[in-house]
Amino acid sequence: MKQFSNKLLYTIGIVFLSSGFGLQAQSLDQAKKLYNEGNYEEAKPAFERLVKQSPSNSSYNQWYGVCCFETGDFEAAEKHLLVANNRKVQESYHYLGELYYLTYRFEESSEMFEEYIKILTGKKQDVEAFELRKEQADKAARLLERVERVQVVDSVVVDRDDFLSTYYLSEENGVLSTYKNFFRTNEDVQSVVYINQRQDKIFYAQPTDENRYCLFTQSKLLEEWGDEKQLPMNINSAEDDNYPFVMPDGVTIYYASKGNGSLGGYDLFVTRYNMNSDSYLAPEQMGMPFNSPFNDYMLVIDENKNLGWFVSDRFQSEDKVCIYLFIPNTERARVESEDIEEKRAQATLASIATTWAEGADYQSLIALAHEEIPFGEEEIHKDFEFVVNDNIIYYVLEEIQSPEAKSYYERVVNLKNQIDELSERLADMRTEYTRGNKAKKEQLTAAILQAEQQLDDLLIQPHEWEKKARNAEINYLSNH
Repeated sequence: MKQFSNKLLYTIGIVFLSSGFGLQAQSLDQAKKLYNEGNYEEAKPAFERLVKQSPSNSSYNQWYGVCCFETGDFEAAEKHLLVANNRKVQESYHYLGELYYLTYRFEESSEMFEEYIKILTGKKQDVEAFELRKEQADKAARLLERVERVQVVDSVVVDRDDFLSTYYLSEENGVLSTYKNFFRTNEDVQSVVYINQRQDKIFYAQPTDENRYCLFTQSKLLEEWGDEKQLPMNINSAEDDNYPFVMPDGVTIYYASKGNGSLGGYDLFVTRYNMNSDSYLAPEQMGMPFNSPFNDYMLVIDENKNLGWFVSDRFQSEDKVCIYLFIPNTERARVESEDIEEKRAQATLASIATTWAEGADYQSLIALAHEEIPFGEEEIHKDFEFVVNDNIIYYVLEEIQSPEAKSYYERVVNLKNQIDELSERLADMRTEYTRGNKAKKEQLTAAILQAEQQLDDLLIQPHEWEKKARNAEINYLSNH
């Protein structure tokens, strides 16, 4: 049509010229209809032709940019949305905010949402949803600054409904089953049932009367499951909560939630059961790279193998997910770099190789991930795991050869104990805060802020002292 229109424009008279515009208008109307119906893939070619004909047309660039965004072509989307944005097209701010958010450019995302809110406010339109998006962008920016250094040793993309086939738990860590298989039902319940090692307690999620997923537990009594209980509302949120896993201690629970300040879709959280008060501590949202603007769920840690798994649909097609196999980072060491691109690479996991330790060979760990370890198999006694190099790992202080290194690592152990104690105290205060009245909340605010600052200061120290211990041990072994 373009060649035909050009021929009309340059070789025919004014009557045929107007006819050419009629054909273009018809094509535009069809494209806009598809666009408004959400058929972006079908509308995209027409808008692409229009943009080529009129590269500076802000509306064409806006519509084409949105089609690119909705079909996953973020690079082209940004290029054309910026053309519209330079002409102050209102919706360009919204879509650029979303695009920057999904590509981990959170500060730019926040700025776009802020401008969009100003425009909507000036037109007396509702801004609540976009204020929430700006808050999420600001929160994500803070998490990106504190991204954890986690070694992701392998990843595999599978069908979304088949992700459990990649989990190989030691028998001591219990069993995972789909809701449909465990309860032998044809109901369309997208959930996982965790069964503990003793086979007498289960945790799972199912829809409630409010049409959202909530976490439940049952116990086996006289060979029958019963005594179903919904977990308390400081864990279950106003949104979907799902995919529980309980550590062998019977206290620590990992799960996924779309509430509790999620970055988008499901986010991973951890909570602990307080046996003294028969209650659960306020859930703690995990950081990056575990959480993302996409769905992240089903985090499992196998202490026997010292390996963990979690699922994410980040950067995947609609029917696929990626399962990441990682080494648990007990000290939660952060990426100590001022390079935002390095932090972004660690956070996105676009290439897991960016998380690997220099010279490390993970093949034995990947093989271990697929091994079955029966309950009762003799374990190595481990007070901690101090990796000196690829060939030397210490599990108790007595194994450390260098007196200097041992002194440094004692400091690491003490710091980690302080971190655990402070984290538990902070979680208790947060629970009190959520349950307290206005006066109680005012009383606790300063204490919570102070504890958070203390925790931030403590979290960076174990990594520094462990590095000193490692260097001292290596020097000692080299000279003896």
